[in-house]
Amino acid sequence: MPGKLNLDKLDFQIIQAMMDNASISYADLGKKLFVSGGTIHVRIKKLQELGIVRGTKFNIDFKILGYDVIAFIGIYLEKSSLYDAVATQLKKIPQIVRLNYTTGNYSMFAEVVCKDINQLKLVLHDELQKIKGIERTDTIISLEESFSRNVLVGESDV
Repeated sequence: MPGKLNLDKLDFQIIQAMMDNASISYADLGKKLFVSGGTIHVRIKKLQELGIVRGTKFNIDFKILGYDVIAFIGIYLEKSSLYDAVATQLKKIPQIVRLNYTTGNYSMFAEVVCKDINQLKLVLHDELQKIKGIERTDTIISLEESFSRNVLVGESDV
């Protein structure tokens, strides 16, 4: 697919630089990559139009804000054909921050961020378990996130 996108080395350099620091100005990024800020602007607009760039996000330390529980929930579906309907219902639960359709033991795998264990219990018992199509779940509580990073893209792929 990358060949069909017609991206060049500069596009990949921009993507990598913006993943490292999305708050860098176009002018500063242009200086770093030896092109004009206008060139950076045009390239980022192209990347947005292609759907490669889908906005920007702050990297938040949830624990500092009082969200002390991060859990991963393996979800078993009654039938895999129920995925879309269940995913639509799970999207309504604000504590679920990531959802993946998976192979292996689970049909789906969700990441949940909660203020405390009681909130996690409410999410599991009062919301998630009541969704039609979910057969059962396995919950894994994260004790610590050792690291989180973006994938290296473009020329640095090996």
